Amino acid sequence: MMLRDYFSFHIKGNLAYPLLVYGVCFHCAFCSYNPRLTLKQDDALLLYNRNYSHTVLFHQKGSKSLIVGGINQLLHFDVDSRQIVENFTLNPRCVEGSCENVVTVIERFENYTFVCGTNGEQPQCWKLFPRESNHSTEGVDGTGISAHTGSQNVLSLVADGDLYAAAPLYSDGTLLQFRRKAGKRTSVWMYDQWVSEPTFISSFLAQRKNDSLNEKIYVLFREKNSDTSPEADPWISRVARVCKVDEGGPKQLLQNIWTSFLKARLVCGIPRESLYFNRLQDIFIQHADDWRDSRVYALFSSSWNSTAVCIYSLAELDVVFEHSSFKGYSEAIPIPRPGTCVRQSNFIPISTLQIIKDHPEMKDWIQPIQKETPFFTSNKNFTKIAVDRVQASDDNLHNVLLLATDNGVILKILEDGSKAFIISETHLCNGSAPVHSMKLDSEKRKLFVGYPGQISILDLQRCEDYNASCEECVLSRDPYCAWTEQGCTSQTR
Repeated sequence: MMLRDYFSFHIKGNLAYPLLVYGVCFHCAFCSYNPRLTLKQDDALLLYNRNYSHTVLFHQKGSKSLIVGGINQLLHFDVDSRQIVENFTLNPRCVEGSCENVVTVIERFENYTFVCGTNGEQPQCWKLFPRESNHSTEGVDGTGISAHTGSQNVLSLVADGDLYAAAPLYSDGTLLQFRRKAGKRTSVWMYDQWVSEPTFISSFLAQRKNDSLNEKIYVLFREKNSDTSPEADPWISRVARVCKVDEGGPKQLLQNIWTSFLKARLVCGIPRESLYFNRLQDIFIQHADDWRDSRVYALFSSSWNSTAVCIYSLAELDVVFEHSSFKGYSEAIPIPRPGTCVRQSNFIPISTLQIIKDHPEMKDWIQPIQKETPFFTSNKNFTKIAVDRVQASDDNLHNVLLLATDNGVILKILEDGSKAFIISETHLCNGSAPVHSMKLDSEKRKLFVGYPGQISILDLQRCEDYNASCEECVLSRDPYCAWTEQGCTSQTR
């Protein structure tokens, strides 16, 4: 398909301008919460003639392909050559109302790229097949997968051959649920009363080696607080859990509805001061070989315009679901315990299903690893988070947090035990531009950032700009870099 004049493509100068350095011969006795280095990147990788606020990026780790979804358009981008190699025009079939097709979902599903859009407020999906196949596109109904407008909440996940999605069924944004929509398992959805005006943030599958029966899908979201008192925040953050093998209940109760759905409150704050960050903004899951060692990095905002990062152990998080009592339920807990994964969910006893239906919330709250204070707090408005794991020249593994703001700034933070050390602050573009999407490629050491009208790529291990001295290289404490005979150079393992 031909590239329309709606988009233009520009390359300026070098690819990106971050970032810095790490040393093994120095350890600071104290760490400042001000960035040691402030950088500026004016070179944009991809420009559009028209600004829009909904940018969807799709990238698989290690690949050279970046797919960008816009309005009426899908661009396939080669990261290495910085060239557009393929583009698709997705014109909507308009009946009434908006006549735009805002791309809201891009996933790799089965043997094709699965793309969904608003399609003039009549959600539609397309199967995009490789060039060598006999056909290039195939349209399917997008209800419950794509939003009706670009401003509505939408979430998608492909896990173990199944497609999960959260999108409103109706154009007014109502009946927003997390559902299994397609794949090898039965389609299931949520009971209407389980959530109240939710905003779904993220979802992931926690794989368990040699124990696929007990693998869970975790869903993170915020919802309207049932506590309407003046001092209560109107929103509350949650994590929910369902079994991957869940096929819904029997005809008598929860047929085609999750039989394993449980939810719990996600806490991030300073308990001794009764200050809590209740509005979940974004999460990043750092998977480990053993699911129990996986960590959830969560970005929160507050009613007093501050943000915080709290870190959770997936093992500790799961303990709440396995052992907490059920809020509002005081009788004996039946066997199997509600939320237990079973091979045939339509044979779960009614007594167990009744608790899932009426009392899915855990009484205990999910606490972060650092229970007394968040890992990081700021008065800046952060919107996105990613976390890279880097083996530095000292052979130790270090976590590096990448936080994006609502005005086009990327903060690069070293996780130094329980402390945060800000390595650098990078300004992505001229003026103020909110970051709407962000994808990390830990193999290529690059961060893809999408904001209105533009895509930027940050090279996370650009060390040559800091060759002034060993001291300059080492003091930055950047695990991507180290001082060698050739100067400050990147270290990748």
